[in-house]
Amino acid sequence: MADLFASEPEPRKSREPSPDEPLAARMRPRTLDEIAGQQHILAEGKLLRRAIESDRFTSLIFYGPPGTGKTTLASVIARTTGSRFEALNGVESNVAEIRAKIDQARTMRDLRGQTTLLFIDEIHRFNKAQQDVLLPHIERGTVRFIGATTQNPYFYVNSPLVSRSQIFQLESVATDALIPVLERAITDSERGLGDLKVQADPDALRHLAEMSDGDVRKALTALELAILTTTPAEDGSVVLDLAVAEESIQRKAIAYDADGDAHYDTASAFIKSIRGSDPDAALYWLAKMLHAGEDPRFIARRLVISASEDIGLADSNALRVAIDAQQAFEFIGMPEGRIPLAHATVYLATAPKSNSAYAALGEAMRDIESGRTLAVPEHLRTKTRKKLAAGSGADDEKLRYLYSHDYEGGYVPQAYLPEGRKYYSPTENGLEKRIKERLDYWRSRFQADAK
Repeated sequence: MADLFASEPEPRKSREPSPDEPLAARMRPRTLDEIAGQQHILAEGKLLRRAIESDRFTSLIFYGPPGTGKTTLASVIARTTGSRFEALNGVESNVAEIRAKIDQARTMRDLRGQTTLLFIDEIHRFNKAQQDVLLPHIERGTVRFIGATTQNPYFYVNSPLVSRSQIFQLESVATDALIPVLERAITDSERGLGDLKVQADPDALRHLAEMSDGDVRKALTALELAILTTTPAEDGSVVLDLAVAEESIQRKAIAYDADGDAHYDTASAFIKSIRGSDPDAALYWLAKMLHAGEDPRFIARRLVISASEDIGLADSNALRVAIDAQQAFEFIGMPEGRIPLAHATVYLATAPKSNSAYAALGEAMRDIESGRTLAVPEHLRTKTRKKLAAGSGADDEKLRYLYSHDYEGGYVPQAYLPEGRKYYSPTENGLEKRIKERLDYWRSRFQADAK
């Protein structure tokens, strides 16, 4: 009987790139050692590298910014383990295509004993039904599954699929790791631009690497554009200088998703820098958010929250500055609206810090949620309720409310909370030190009166 698969083309893992493909596609790494960056998961002895080299893995999910090598790593894994490489895309594929790939994988396993690595890019784009189709076939070992996503899989991928997979985060590639990739592309005559006799200025390569913001694909695309659009010299060589590099990649692309990890991580760094009293870091994260197109109203809201949460009573003027910045932005708009935002950012970052009021509220909330709800003392109830209590024969002394303004200094010792609970503990930071002095005096008078 003839082999039904005798005419099947070679698996894509062994396919050589076409000269017509973009440089980034032609220079795609073929081995683990060629992958730029990602040493936190691919260095010698790391778990993922050991699992790949020993061919001891089942399902993997890679997530990270664009251009960090998620698809490349999946392809290298297929090549390293001798597996068939089949790819789908979460945007374009459907359940029928998934089932077709799985049927092919089952047939190749049964007839040829060959393992299929099914790679699904942008796995977060699959709906629940599409993701669920994979589950039984992953468990049976019909396919080895690798998913890739720019979104945090713990939020955007179904829990059953996440629980069956090992999750690895890929980071943006550092500038110093990108430069060797560009140099290799320039000298590689087989897949790169080696035949063009390129003379590259080191400053030009560094500029391309820095402005690519950790995206290998973007760096190689800019390099290709710069070289192919430069007129060769009389000797046939192409000179890549800083001016050409600057022209080929004019504006830095910031890896920033409006509702994903980059958004929340950058906002978190912004607030933590304010809390940590570092105006330089706070301004940098503010600039990153503004450059990436973050909604300035979101930034203004975070400033108002921080003014009360982190500065609080140490400098109550911080809340006014934050609210003024928010209102000024609404009045001015962009681009000048960023000026009051910077004003408020520096003020909050350099202000004395206290979270005592916020922490005190948290303690009170926990008591209410976990303990017995306290009744309002009779002398603090409304006049109507006090009259009803008096009519029932209650002790009149318990109904007597002492009006603070009738006493010297506007204070008279009186219980406002049953059981003597205390929540607010002022710090000695900034203006809160004066609050602490007053409160200590009032509390000492209350304790003396109670005796």
